Amino acid sequence: MIQIYLLAVATLAFLLSPSLTEPFTGYAPGSFPVEQVDPPVQPAGYAFAIWGIIYIWLGAMAAFGVLRRKADAAWQRVAVPLTLSLGPGAAWLWVAGFAPITATVLIFWMMGCAIWALTRAPIADRWWLQAPVALYSGWLTAAAHVSLGVVLGGYGWLGATGAAVLCILLALGVALAVLWRKPDAPEYGAAVGWALIGIAVDNSGTNGTVMALALAGLAVIGAMAARGIVKARPHGA
Repeated sequence: MIQIYLLAVATLAFLLSPSLTEPFTGYAPGSFPVEQVDPPVQPAGYAFAIWGIIYIWLGAMAAFGVLRRKADAAWQRVAVPLTLSLGPGAAWLWVAGFAPITATVLIFWMMGCAIWALTRAPIADRWWLQAPVALYSGWLTAAAHVSLGVVLGGYGWLGATGAAVLCILLALGVALAVLWRKPDAPEYGAAVGWALIGIAVDNSGTNGTVMALALAGLAVIGAMAARGIVKARPHGA
């Protein structure tokens, strides 16, 4: 039971964190030795609006858990890793404002714990538990690799295009592994796909290599997510 209450506290802290910081649509260009003005790995600004859906859905999940599922063992198994993601995640926006490398390490931690939670999520209560966790972990998969790409370019370890290509490929590798392991969670693929659309839009007319890779990745993710939907349909998912 305590796990569900801890998850509710962590979720509340996570949901309140944006009200304590400036709106975030990417690291400040001057945060790096090599100034990052609209790096190609970063989605168009509108793509970050997905956080509104994620916040609302996570809030509903936490409330439902406390009210209806606090003694449910399946929810408790998900609550532990999800709390380990959302709790530290409440500080991410603050950290990102002054320490991009630390923020990158933190968001990879958040991603890993969120994916761990997703792998534990039961198909029962799908829309109350699995779907919001899938959307959250999918967006974190994209966001963590975007953060890595900006840092790689910002410190001159790779060129902007090279960093974008590498990190998109890494994100696709993680996403495909998760969708293979959890084919009944297409919301995960939808979040990754949304980020890839944003990257393609942002690079339209400016960086054909990154745009083409993002669109190819979108097709692959879409095919994997569709495979999961078709595979799950006979089981009534």
